[in-house]
Amino acid sequence: MDKNTLKQAVKTHWEDETCGIRYGEEIEQGRYELEPHIPSFAQFSKAKWKKVLEIGVGAGVDFLEWIRHGAHATGIDLTEAAIKHTRERLEAHNIKPHQYRLLASDAEKLPFADREFDIIYSWGVLHHTPDTTQAFKEALRVLKPGGILKAMIYHIPSWTGFLLWIQHCLLKGRPWKTSRYALFHYLESPGTKAYTLQEARILLEAVGFQNIHLETKLCAGDLLEIKPSKKYQGRVYRLIWKFYPRWFVRLLGHRFGLELLITAKK
Repeated sequence: MDKNTLKQAVKTHWEDETCGIRYGEEIEQGRYELEPHIPSFAQFSKAKWKKVLEIGVGAGVDFLEWIRHGAHATGIDLTEAAIKHTRERLEAHNIKPHQYRLLASDAEKLPFADREFDIIYSWGVLHHTPDTTQAFKEALRVLKPGGILKAMIYHIPSWTGFLLWIQHCLLKGRPWKTSRYALFHYLESPGTKAYTLQEARILLEAVGFQNIHLETKLCAGDLLEIKPSKKYQGRVYRLIWKFYPRWFVRLLGHRFGLELLITAKK
C-alpha cells in the first residue's frame, strides 16, 4: 500500500469513528478517569495566553481544556468528523468561535508559518500518519525557539501489542509474526506504528528536538478497561474482559505500557 492510499485508509477509519466517541456523553469524565495522567502531562494550566496547536483533536476533550485554561488554541485533524464533533463540544460549553481556530489538515503538511506556536500537543495521533518523521519535522518547524512539544505515541513492547499478537498471530498459526506487525495491521487504523524508547529518542534527535524526556504509561487498553469496540462484542471477548489479570499487569508497572509520553524543546 503506497503512502497516499494508506493515508486515505487512516482517514476513512477515523471518519467512521472519531477517537473517544464510543463513550457518548460520558466522554469527558471517562477520558480522565481511564487515563488520569493526561492532565498532569499536558499541564493545561500553564498554557494561559500561550499559542497552542493541538494536532489531532479527536472528539475535542483536551482541546476544550486548553481553551478553558486561557490558551490561544488552534486545533487540526485529518478528518472532518473530528472537526465537527469538536465544534459541537465547544458550542455545548458556550465557547465562542473567536476563542479558537479549528481546521481539517494534514500533520505532515501543517498550514502554519514557521515559529508560530509556544506549545504543540498531540495525544495518540502521530503514529497513525504514514510519515511520522515528517510530522515531527513539521511540529518542530512551527514551534517557536524554546517552544515545547508534548506528544504521545505508541510504545513497544507493550501489553496491548502482546494481546494483539496472541489474537492475530499466535492463534492464527503465525507465531513468527511480531507484535509490531500485529499493531501495524490490527490496532485502530491501518499502518499504526509503535516505537521503543531508543527508537523514539533517535527519531526526535534526528529531527532536531532537544531536552528530550520520555516515559511509558499503562493505558486503558493494556488493562482492558476500555469500552470494547464493535469487533469485540462476542461472548468470548466478554469473558476475556471479565477475567483479564489486571492486578498482574499493574504489579509489573508501566514498563510495558502502550503509551510513550514525549516532552521536548525546540
